[in-house]
Amino acid sequence: MTLIAVHHDPGANETSLCDRVVDEALHQADTRGWEAVRLSDVAACLEVPMAAVLAEFRDLDAVANAWFQRGLEAMLADKPDGFHHWPEAQRLAHCLLAWFDALAAHRRVTVTMLRTKAHLPHLHTWVPMVFDLSRTVQWWREAASLPAPYGTRRAQVEEISLTGLFLATLAVWSGDESEGQARTRRFLEKRLAHGASCMRWVPGGHTDDRVHEAALQI
Repeated sequence: MTLIAVHHDPGANETSLCDRVVDEALHQADTRGWEAVRLSDVAACLEVPMAAVLAEFRDLDAVANAWFQRGLEAMLADKPDGFHHWPEAQRLAHCLLAWFDALAAHRRVTVTMLRTKAHLPHLHTWVPMVFDLSRTVQWWREAASLPAPYGTRRAQVEEISLTGLFLATLAVWSGDESEGQARTRRFLEKRLAHGASCMRWVPGGHTDDRVHEAALQI
């Protein structure tokens, strides 16, 4: 997303300009709404030239992409000891909840970002969003260490099922006012448990290690 190289490298204890822009944009969005945020105002508050902001972000949608990148990084972060021995449903839940937890502090703004991206006249945002969703689900499979190789029939069915589960859980999370996102967690865990045996007929499963718990039914 960067158009111009940034020559300043932040020190170990210095927040990068990219992160500062994202944080300031979120701060402004919390008070006046995402669609009212202007990058010129963000630059003024940070006391940096507009050119420096342009070097990091071509537009406000790129700032939103950087925010969602934080969710993806949380999903892919180091896992607890013994993670690979957990049942697949538990691994899937852990990874997806990490994504939601990373974005929870600005949930309402995040939902507005998604709605703005999905606005049909905005072809330049909702068309890429379809591919971003696919990549996110693929990374979710990777983070949860699902064993089916990419391109196999099982992996394809898993991706379709996980895409449906991701969107359904996102819909619940969008309006979740419960403490610690408890309603979202219950929904996700229930769906994973409900779909535990749905893919036993798909080649590539391992009935002896509960691999079928990755199967989902929306």
